Amino acid sequence: MRWILMPYKRYADFSGRSQRMEYWLFSLFFWGVIIAIMALAELSGALGESEEPPSLPFVIPLALFILASFIPSVAVTVRRLHDQDKSGWFYLLSFIPYVGGIILFVLMCIGGTRGPNRYGPDPRGEAGDIFG
Repeated sequence: MRWILMPYKRYADFSGRSQRMEYWLFSLFFWGVIIAIMALAELSGALGESEEPPSLPFVIPLALFILASFIPSVAVTVRRLHDQDKSGWFYLLSFIPYVGGIILFVLMCIGGTRGPNRYGPDPRGEAGDIFG
């Protein structure tokens, strides 16, 4: 659970490094919550008989969650790039249509540099050197 919440604790911390587990568990949590809220909205529409759009009560929580998660999402992605000794400006690749997201996805899958780099010490510490 601490890996999922760590990006929220380091809300706007764009310095340092983050390992793959922190990034991917945060991403899984982020998309899981979005899918769950959308599924609840869809189910409430299928079960409800009201005149208003069924998803309306779910739009506000969904929007608040996305807004609250936007900065931590960018920050953990930048720290993940730092773990590979790449500049955070590589995040801008995601704005290139079609290929940018694929390139960033591949970069998020690649392991970080072993030992310290210009962005800080290895987030895996000594255990990463032994078991990594």
